[in-house]
Amino acid sequence: MHRVVVLAVDGVIPFELSLASRLFGAATDAEERPLYEVVTCSVDGGPVRTAADFSIAVPYDASALAGADTVVLPAAEEFLAITGRETLPRPLARALDRIRPEARIVGICVATFPLAAAGLLDGKPAATHWAHASLFQRLYPQVELNPEVLFTDGGRVLTSAGAASGIDLLLHLVRLDHGSRVANQVARRCVVPPQREGGQAQYVESPVPPSTDNGTSATRAWALERLEQPLQLADLARHAGMSRRTFTRRFRAEVGLSPGAWLTAQRVELARQLLESTDLPVSRIAERSGFGTDATLRQRLHAAIGVSPGAYRRTFRASGA
Repeated sequence: MHRVVVLAVDGVIPFELSLASRLFGAATDAEERPLYEVVTCSVDGGPVRTAADFSIAVPYDASALAGADTVVLPAAEEFLAITGRETLPRPLARALDRIRPEARIVGICVATFPLAAAGLLDGKPAATHWAHASLFQRLYPQVELNPEVLFTDGGRVLTSAGAASGIDLLLHLVRLDHGSRVANQVARRCVVPPQREGGQAQYVESPVPPSTDNGTSATRAWALERLEQPLQLADLARHAGMSRRTFTRRFRAEVGLSPGAWLTAQRVELARQLLESTDLPVSRIAERSGFGTDATLRQRLHAAIGVSPGAYRRTFRASGA
């Protein structure tokens, strides 16, 4: 079983601390057997003071990291004081040194700071909370920070922006490990959106739109049932009873994406599900997901996840997902 070890340090933010246990713990196979074991440790095995008004007791010390397949480092208030290797707390540095070279490392929110200070992000892509992106770039110019995206996947080391984007990143890992079916199941159990691509911007200036009956949610539901059709912006706006300009503005305010980008993301997700769960030819999947041709599907899938339809299907067939 895949072992996930969460490393909690003083000042840890409770929300981020809980994500790995909640999301990985909700992942089960067809017989409802857990797919991950999640344990929590501290650097010395002692209680951890959180950023809230309570502390937590953990059952393990940092030696647990040596047996981890994935290590999750949640955000902590103290991480913003780490301005380079010389300010990386020695117990934390020793704990990070225990991680096996083949283990994945996940940094949530400002956990990017100690990972960068430890040299684990040199030359690699990274995300962090938008409010601290400028500081991070000044401190760690050797890291390829993308200050706008929800999360980055650099292979061994993956990082997310603030708070809830950690959910997106962990669902991304479940999807990589076990496919869309299991990831969607986890999302349903945790009552969160099943997928927001890592490249989706943080949209830090976007206000939350007011709840009304004349939004775009009904049109989105309508479009999801017609992804195989050549839907255009005019079709969506007409269904919503709005001008194209008004529809585009409201859609972006509610979803954080343009209508076109959202449609493409939904079609990619449908294509992935069909590649994983059916034996349909790629040409038929291209038609059913609304891409029309093999070439367009190949282009869109590669842009989204970096692989061809054939390679994607072989990966999940080989893993049994």
